[in-house]
Amino acid sequence: MDLREGQTQPILDPNQPSHVYHLALDIGGSLAKLVYFTKDDDHLVDGEEGISHRKALEKSDSSKQYPVLNGKLNFKKFETSRINDCIEFIKSMKLHIGGSQPQENPGSQPIAIKATGGGAYKYPDLFKERLGIILDKEDEMDCLVAGANFLLEVVHQEAFTYMGDQKQFVQIDPNDLYPYLLVNIGSGVGMIKVEGEGKFERVSGTSIGGGTFWGLGKLLTKCKSFDELLELSYRGNNRAVDMLVGDIYGGMDYSKIGLSSTAIASSFGKAISDNKERGDYKPEDIARSLLRMISNNIGQISYLNALRFGLKRIFFGGFFIRRHPFTMDTLSVAVNFW
Repeated sequence: MDLREGQTQPILDPNQPSHVYHLALDIGGSLAKLVYFTKDDDHLVDGEEGISHRKALEKSDSSKQYPVLNGKLNFKKFETSRINDCIEFIKSMKLHIGGSQPQENPGSQPIAIKATGGGAYKYPDLFKERLGIILDKEDEMDCLVAGANFLLEVVHQEAFTYMGDQKQFVQIDPNDLYPYLLVNIGSGVGMIKVEGEGKFERVSGTSIGGGTFWGLGKLLTKCKSFDELLELSYRGNNRAVDMLVGDIYGGMDYSKIGLSSTAIASSFGKAISDNKERGDYKPEDIARSLLRMISNNIGQISYLNALRFGLKRIFFGGFFIRRHPFTMDTLSVAVNFW
């Protein structure tokens, strides 16, 4: 799919659903995400993001042919615990009317919207009652792998490395893409060995993921949202909470086994020896330690699984790392360390 510069489009009126195409939902354990395509390049929900033809996605050298669509993909997220807010947004924007799947006899049957995730099974009655639509369920893993393959094969500057505040795009040869390890970080973490189109296997995972960060963060701080907790973590210093190698060895490295003095020996370990109560620790330091602990763990498990199956590439995806530089950097450091 190319989103290239086209003829001038009329400004989208949110109350005119005819400009909206192909609304789809992914309702996970922590977050509900929706995406919808519009013909208008200028339409963007406040505070959210989109992919427009002004930021053209160029075709790769792939031999596959994809249609050229002039317009924008718009993205919006909601906490799954506030699924009613998501439904109200869809209703207010009339996205389900313009973004429904083609019907042979319009009006003769309920509108069907593609949906993945556990929420597609948990909330179908709610969507039917509130919006009069049917959630047409697609397999989450099938969609995840198909989407990743498409982006990696077709879209330039889709894959990149991130370490030390340096973002470097990776050129992908479609003929040398497979096999690879896809690490999808949601509420939990799924690790999938992808060997080709429609050829994949879930080989591992961990329950310590984005939901862990958010859940423990809510218990340990006063944050009310995932984004608030992430923002808090960026202001923190994990060294105030974590026990480092230098704390154990008098500020020195443990060079014999390759550990620097700044390496984390024990996440949250200082809470053992410090004569402090939880209230004595800054919430931003707790959030930073928690984020680093989870990211390091995911990075290590990912590397070990890549090693186990002889895979030379690991691609990380999922909302946990989306536009979050510290999280991406920590994952890269963990993989690089091991």
